Amino acid sequence: MALTLYTNMQSRGVVVDWLVLDLGIELERIEVAYGAEMKSAEFLKLNPFGKVPVLVDDDVVIYELDAICTYLADKFFEKGLAPALDDPKRGLYYRWLFFGAGPLAAASDNEYLNIKVTPEQKMHVGYGDYADVYNALIQGLEQANPYLCGEQFTVADISVGAMILWQLKMGKLQSHPTIERYVTALQQRESLQKHQAIFAS
Repeated sequence: MALTLYTNMQSRGVVVDWLVLDLGIELERIEVAYGAEMKSAEFLKLNPFGKVPVLVDDDVVIYELDAICTYLADKFFEKGLAPALDDPKRGLYYRWLFFGAGPLAAASDNEYLNIKVTPEQKMHVGYGDYADVYNALIQGLEQANPYLCGEQFTVADISVGAMILWQLKMGKLQSHPTIERYVTALQQRESLQKHQAIFAS
């Protein structure tokens, strides 16, 4: 088995680094520079978007952050970072993964780019508008106990949690008691503490 992660320390690839710490696995980590290297013909064969992270598992090439995280959680299922296929929490797990990669990411990007969805446009936009997404996030986190799927910490917590932590750090997400409670639970994870220590150095 040969796992290789193409990444950059200033990219969302650091989320995979957190996951790797929680899984307790090893992989080859290759730094790809922004600019010519990331847009090179060789790298575009791995990811036509010319972005990182990209995971290569022998002949399997995976790009898109949440696809990588979900793949690793299932590949190392015995580590317990995904509900079992017959666990009712599996549906909630999928909902959070797709919410993070879809509505939350899209609404956050548009907010950052100052793209405002008008009331007339909302019906044509899958996530409605930013306020709808924020309210959905709060509603969902109110049910976290303490994690998104209850007592089991999953890769959904790593994916969505990392986005929340980053947005709070950058002042892109309005704080809320429900968000603060969830973040406090995440910060108790030894893997996140190790991750923050590594990338702060």
